Amino acid sequence: MAALLRLPGGTRDASEIVKALLVAASVRDATAPDLANRWRQISDDIGDALDQLPPPTT
Repeated sequence: MAALLRLPGGTRDASEIVKALLVAASVRDATAPDLANRWRQISDDIGDALDQLPPPTT
């Protein structure tokens, strides 16, 4: 499934979301490991999509 995500800060905002998901996942490892794994998967998916973007032009 694909989704369109519009962020005012562009890729910078997306990378902050990835970092936040990873931090949240590390906090939930002991109490909700399935949720932590899901958040890691989401962050990996977003990171992979960011890696596929063309480099910015100046």
